Amino acid sequence: MKNMLMTCALLAFTSAAFAAPEAAAPAAKSAQQNKMVTCNADASGKKGDERKAFMKECLSAKPAAPTATPQQNKMKTCNADATGKKGDERKAFMKACLSAPK
Repeated sequence: MKNMLMTCALLAFTSAAFAAPEAAAPAAKSAQQNKMVTCNADASGKKGDERKAFMKECLSAKPAAPTATPQQNKMKTCNADATGKKGDERKAFMKACLSAPK
């Protein structure tokens, strides 16, 4: 009887331990979740239709286009300065322009 009682207690303990697993560590937030947090914070103080319209606009907004790198900006400037030049003259000019220090 004592062994049966110990077995039942042991089974109850192990089944309870496996029945309720510990909460897993929170996963990293997705870009949309981060956007929701930001928009929600920006919408503080707004209520009703005003808040709904703000949230719709904020959540549907596209992220800003990435800015050009310094090398891309340099290429645009050199390319604009090279207008009118052709062939070897243009090639030499572009090489000198792009390799010049900033």
